[in-house]
Amino acid sequence: MNVQAFEIFEPSDSTRIYSRGDKASIARDFGAAATSYDRAARLQREMGAHLLGVMPEDSFTNVTDLGCGTGLFLEALSAKCGSKNLTAIDLSPAMLAHAKCNRNVDASWVCAAAESVPLPDDSQDLVFSNLMIQWCDDPEAVLRECQRILRPGGWLLCSTLLDGTLRELQQTWDLVDPGVPHVNRFEAPDRFSWAVDNVFPGARIDNRCYHLTYDHPSMLLRELKDLGAHHKSSERRTSMTGARRLKQLYRLYPRTNEGVLASYEAGFVVARHRT
Repeated sequence: MNVQAFEIFEPSDSTRIYSRGDKASIARDFGAAATSYDRAARLQREMGAHLLGVMPEDSFTNVTDLGCGTGLFLEALSAKCGSKNLTAIDLSPAMLAHAKCNRNVDASWVCAAAESVPLPDDSQDLVFSNLMIQWCDDPEAVLRECQRILRPGGWLLCSTLLDGTLRELQQTWDLVDPGVPHVNRFEAPDRFSWAVDNVFPGARIDNRCYHLTYDHPSMLLRELKDLGAHHKSSERRTSMTGARRLKQLYRLYPRTNEGVLASYEAGFVVARHRT
């Protein structure tokens, strides 16, 4: 497999307010989930399909899937765009290896951090990024990197999760284990919109809420683990969560007639590089 070692990126921006975990740990967690990811990726499929549905009618030759993961959308991108040069980029070597073995596409496979993409300036017609940017400390840095590699007139299609995601889970943990974060923090919608507008003035930003249901809270926790999306920040509890706390979580988690509900606040960006 022709991939290069990913770079560890440490943002110097003094406005950074929260670390979402070090790059090596994020890559390791998602790599460990490479074989379980596809069967758990309900939300990822739905949001990625929405991004494909809002793709502009344009001609795309050079296309990049930034944060491709297991490659869920590589075949669709290749078919929809008729791209001659498809680049699949991910932080996790194991995810890239899985994608390369399981997706029937002719692509360049690149292992790199989204804040430091090894592609030339003005080289891409389309950057597609589904549910990746929320794992980066500074979304604006990623957006600027997307702008850098896009040719003038090129398009960015991006989705992310925003503050309020998994609020039912965090609220229940607050009852069971007060003062200890158990859910990843997500960017506030207004701060994310501000970052997008700084880099891509006039971009279209759409927010919507998705609700997924589960038979039991344990199935939600299992899905997050199977996705590699469990809590990653340095604020997380370092000791194992005991059986007593888990039983309390299961007992107190709110239920509806449909079962256990989890909310996901989604943000979609359609932006054009107008320089």
